[in-house]
Amino acid sequence: MAGVKFIVIYPRPTDVDAFEKLYQEEHVPMAVEKLEGKTKFVATKVVGSPAGEAPFYRIAEVHFPSLEALQACAASPGGQETIGHAAKISSGGPPILLIAEEETFTF
Repeated sequence: MAGVKFIVIYPRPTDVDAFEKLYQEEHVPMAVEKLEGKTKFVATKVVGSPAGEAPFYRIAEVHFPSLEALQACAASPGGQETIGHAAKISSGGPPILLIAEEETFTF
C-alpha cells in the first residue's frame, strides 16, 4: 500500500534567519508534539536549483499510515493550530499544502 503524506512547501522567506528561528524553535516542536497519528516527519531545506535560486525554501513532509489518519490529524485542534502556524511564519507568501500518496522504489 502506498504511504500517505501531508506536504508543506514554503516560498523563499523575506528574512531567512527570522524564518529559520521560528521554524526550528516553534514550528518543528509544535509539529512533533501536536500532529497526532504521524509516523515520520521529514524537514528539507532547498539549497539550490539547476536554474539558479529556487523559488521554494523548505519542504516539510508529514507521513501517516492512512488517508483517514491524515484527515483526522488535519481536523484536530493540534492539526489546525500547526497548519495555521505554518501559514503565519511563511513570510514569502502562503505555503503550498498538498496531500500525496508515496511509492518507494528501493535499489
